[in-house]
Amino acid sequence: MALGFIKKVFSFGRQDEQPAAPLPVPEESLSTPDINAVVPPSVAEAVGNADIAVEEHQAELTAEDESAAEAVAAPSPAEQAPLDPPPAQPDSIPSPRGDGKVTVGKAVEQKAEPAPVAEPAARQGWFQRLRQGLARTSRELTGNIAGIVTKRKLDEDTLQELEDVLLRADLGMETAIRITDALSSGRYGRDVSEGEVRTVMAQEIGKVLQPVALPLELDLAHKPHVILVVGVNGTGKTTTIGKLAAKLTAGGLSVMLAAGDTFRAAAIEQLKIWGERTGSPVIATKLGADAAGLAYDAFEKAKAAGSDVLIIDTAGRLQNKAELMAELEKIVRVLGKLDPDAPHTVLQTVDATTGQNAMNQVEIFRNVAGVNGLVMTKLDGTARGGILVAIAAKYRLPVYFVGVGEQVDDLEPFSAGEFAKAIAGVG
Repeated sequence: MALGFIKKVFSFGRQDEQPAAPLPVPEESLSTPDINAVVPPSVAEAVGNADIAVEEHQAELTAEDESAAEAVAAPSPAEQAPLDPPPAQPDSIPSPRGDGKVTVGKAVEQKAEPAPVAEPAARQGWFQRLRQGLARTSRELTGNIAGIVTKRKLDEDTLQELEDVLLRADLGMETAIRITDALSSGRYGRDVSEGEVRTVMAQEIGKVLQPVALPLELDLAHKPHVILVVGVNGTGKTTTIGKLAAKLTAGGLSVMLAAGDTFRAAAIEQLKIWGERTGSPVIATKLGADAAGLAYDAFEKAKAAGSDVLIIDTAGRLQNKAELMAELEKIVRVLGKLDPDAPHTVLQTVDATTGQNAMNQVEIFRNVAGVNGLVMTKLDGTARGGILVAIAAKYRLPVYFVGVGEQVDDLEPFSAGEFAKAIAGVG
């Protein structure tokens, strides 16, 4: 909605005041005295030299003013050239549908950007970065597969070895069986190539991931829409919150952040930095304060401010699981008193480098906080990204985003096909 601004200019002082009449001056005072008679010769000479210097400086200033005036009067080449019509500006975020929901994905980033600044090297595209992030898993898979199928027919021993390779890549038993069954169908007893195995693997992984590759929807019928972010410390919760806030604010939504990890000073300070970067107010309190009380205050302030979204950070101290679970339960309970449907979205960050431990983490936070969506983080060259396939097969939780770096735009909507191709080394 366009805002109009009114500028008021006030002038101070009386406009009808007349200058006071000058006092009469005796005639004898009007005569010019002989400076040499009153001032010593040395002083008079210095004064005369100063007057000459002032006159020369004034002449220089006058010349500069005339040059400046000519430069202003003459139109620049840019002004002489005809102006092109401004390009059409796309909407930055789609309007809420009839049900009041907004989808957060590529559309939320459709905003006019300034002309790119030349960089020493062009940044890699998303798929290339994703492939690099899954390089470890892909390299191990393809290398082991090549060693198994080379100069061998597809028999029971070969299928068993392939299944073991898939399990070591953290893809999970269900997915491993799907892949080996698909391979044996119509190919049993025949020679198969490494490329053929990788193609089948990408197809079957894509089938497992496709049902969970859903866009995040924000129900703006609830304002603020509360997003509770949970996960073990070190899985990238705070960074994910900052990236998500940047995505939402770039799309025109107003966002408020709450530093609910009150046990780590670094988490509070990091969230404040993200708040400054994204223009999002941050609600924080002293170290060690009650996180549920902070969540209550943040909700009230977000509602009073008319914020579209409130994102709440939380602690993730699994070494003291009982205390952590009690704290999360209290936060959820307090938010439910303010809005029966809050928190509306509970996102869990899953560190791609943790492997099988990620399965246990999802189980814990799903039972306690009611997790209804995942974000896979830290997909770098050391990641064991295959665990996401196992989690998808077992829990069927939506995977909204994946992160492949620390930059603000390194959070992308999850694509089942791209992920499957990257992990299988296809395409």
